[in-house]
Amino acid sequence: MLAALILSNLLLLHAAATTSPLRSVAWYAGYHSADFPLSQVSWSKYTQLTYAFATTTPDVNSLFLADSDEQLLPQFVQMAHANNVTASLAIGGWGGSQYFSTAVGSSANRTAFVKTVTELVTQYDLDGLDFDWEYPNFQGIGCNTINSNDTENFLSFLQELRQDSTGSKLVLSAATSVLPWNGTNGLPSTDVSGFSSVLSWIEIMNYDIWDVLSPHAGPNSPLNDTCAPSGDQTGSAVSSVNAWVAAGMPANQILLGVAAYGHSYVVPESSVLQSNSSTNITNAFPPFNAGAEHLGDSWDSPAGFDVCGNFSGITGVYTYWGLVDGGYIDMDGSPQNGFGYLFDTCSQTPYVYDKSNQTLVSYDNVQSFALKGDFIKNNGLGGFSMWEAGGDLNDTLLDSIRSAIGGSSTTSSNDPSTPSSTSSSSSSRNAAMMMTSPGMISITTILAICVDC
Repeated sequence: MLAALILSNLLLLHAAATTSPLRSVAWYAGYHSADFPLSQVSWSKYTQLTYAFATTTPDVNSLFLADSDEQLLPQFVQMAHANNVTASLAIGGWGGSQYFSTAVGSSANRTAFVKTVTELVTQYDLDGLDFDWEYPNFQGIGCNTINSNDTENFLSFLQELRQDSTGSKLVLSAATSVLPWNGTNGLPSTDVSGFSSVLSWIEIMNYDIWDVLSPHAGPNSPLNDTCAPSGDQTGSAVSSVNAWVAAGMPANQILLGVAAYGHSYVVPESSVLQSNSSTNITNAFPPFNAGAEHLGDSWDSPAGFDVCGNFSGITGVYTYWGLVDGGYIDMDGSPQNGFGYLFDTCSQTPYVYDKSNQTLVSYDNVQSFALKGDFIKNNGLGGFSMWEAGGDLNDTLLDSIRSAIGGSSTTSSNDPSTPSSTSSSSSSRNAAMMMTSPGMISITTILAICVDC
């Protein structure tokens, strides 16, 4: 009798897992609203939009929204609800995570912070919160408060938030690095299973893997890096998903972060092209001139001082539309005539090179987004989350990845997406995970991704 009951539950869980719609999520940057107004958002193609950012402050009782067009947030929520789309708010970000550690660092602060975020939810009628802490027990921008117990304290905060009458109803997510958050020893945690019971999902930020602060150029958002030279295996969709699943995060609670932008580098022609007359890029990891900064498109951050008071140079970032407007690529991401090009068979991402100004750009296109969509679908992930919605052009990238994961032209119902523990017991959930095997990336998938490496 018990065996039959367990089998019945497993079959129900398996059916739910195989029929649940994959999530199409993107962040909407309020500070770019003048160039990308809410009226241009293709609401019907998303299940959730996340407004970025509210930032942490020295006062645990308050969050700061003024840098992200706070006056627009009510309209954002209204339009999301009118289109049956979940409206979430991101807290933190690269420049807004300074005081996360303090906010969750003591029992009193955690209780106060729960009150702060739930009052914000009520004020703006939000459906969810996305915690973009960069990073627990690891320095991000340079002046964040850090505590060796950050990850444990973060979990305690989320557990308390889930016990709150408002927090219990929310979609709670977290944007993460490619490796699990650091434990007390300063190394990636080996057990993050507790977070699966309080978070609806995580979004692995599989981008900025290589940028102008790296020792040499490389792919911005690699699908795979297990086939790269050993010294260049710094993160990818394949390795990061494996790391998080191995640490106890169910694959169907992982959204793959994808990038509607790329990074540019000033690279001598001799380091990247086969010959002076060639358009064939031969090196996916070339050295670049770190002293020769190259400004990206109009959204690229200018040189200046960051929130820590430290000087920050030009990042050389190009959105997808910026690459098209700049004459680097066509709408589908293929290179303009005369430009150098490489579709790297290991990272499964493209590069384009402009000889006239020696600019190499690592980016994503229709082909690479489709491959990421295939990866999501074939490995049982929960969907994707794109940074940022405004970086795309006429939904070129969005349509590609949605088509690959099986997305239709309309969204699913506005479902709060309860975390693992609310749908089954821990033992049943683990058994179902073993039965459906959605997590660990198969060796055949890795070989298929890297067949030409």
